[in-house]
Amino acid sequence: MKALAWLSESKNSSVLCKACAQRCVLKEGEYGKCGIRVNEGGKLYLTTYGLVSALNLDPIEKKPLYHFLPGSMSLSVGTVGCNFSCQFCQNWEISQYPQSHNHEVFGEEVSPEEIVRLALHYRASSISYTYNEPVVFFEFAHDTMKLAKEKGIRNVFVTSGYETREAIDTALPYLDAMNIDLKSFSDDFYRKVCGARLKPVLNTIEYACQKGIWVEITTLLIPGYNDSEEEIRNIARFIASLSRDIPWHISRFFPAYRMLDVKPTPVERLRRAYEIGKEEGLRFVYVGNYWDEDLETTFCPSCGERVIERVGYRVRSHIKEGACPRCGCRLPGVWT
Repeated sequence: MKALAWLSESKNSSVLCKACAQRCVLKEGEYGKCGIRVNEGGKLYLTTYGLVSALNLDPIEKKPLYHFLPGSMSLSVGTVGCNFSCQFCQNWEISQYPQSHNHEVFGEEVSPEEIVRLALHYRASSISYTYNEPVVFFEFAHDTMKLAKEKGIRNVFVTSGYETREAIDTALPYLDAMNIDLKSFSDDFYRKVCGARLKPVLNTIEYACQKGIWVEITTLLIPGYNDSEEEIRNIARFIASLSRDIPWHISRFFPAYRMLDVKPTPVERLRRAYEIGKEEGLRFVYVGNYWDEDLETTFCPSCGERVIERVGYRVRSHIKEGACPRCGCRLPGVWT
């Protein structure tokens, strides 16, 4: 389905896309880097409005979000297309489909109203815009978020963090949480491996935090690419400079897409990254894609009590009105 991509600005016969930091300026007939936003007649159109490639009911912990409605379910929805071209993408069959199929798209027709109805039916506490980059189907996500908010359902972006300030400001009344990938602290990595740049991601993280959106950060640790102690420490320092309370998820890499020759992240490297995060003052560091209760559990930063115990997606929360049941320390997050 095709709809006007109104987060844009016409300039004579060209059009500027204002959704993401790629800021594509497109001539007649040209598509953006995402492969799904196109200039037709001097106006920008989204070719995947109401066209869903993936729709599932997931634990919120799968996003991953650990300090946002723990133990709840989230209805996950995505389309095709992406403004990045990550060589390690686990969802490349949908994220890169338009770029590799002459801008063709696919999916089932599902309206914003139907998505919200499904979320209500399955008693999902939130809707997560995920699988591919949500900002590239921003208008579709925006219309769904607005309806969800009216029904008391929260909204989550699982994103690479390339939103413009215009996109964040437009989403603000409806967007409750973001899990933002901080894939590396090297601009060279972003350019060569992801087809993007580092600075816009750092700007998005900082701006989202300033605007009061609940933010958690994920870093996929890829052996030989972004797993040096120096880089891990730089990421931890950046997060801590914004707030020591931002949860940081260090995720284990497994071979995918164009990185099938890279081995999974060694467990000892994951543990060392966890330690570095703590050394740099982060109060909530977690390891993902590797089940270890001690590396997934939320500990009270004041008394050390296990306040949310996790093994995989099994969760047992002991939080009482947002506080540690043992010492009463208030824990940062969205608990109700």
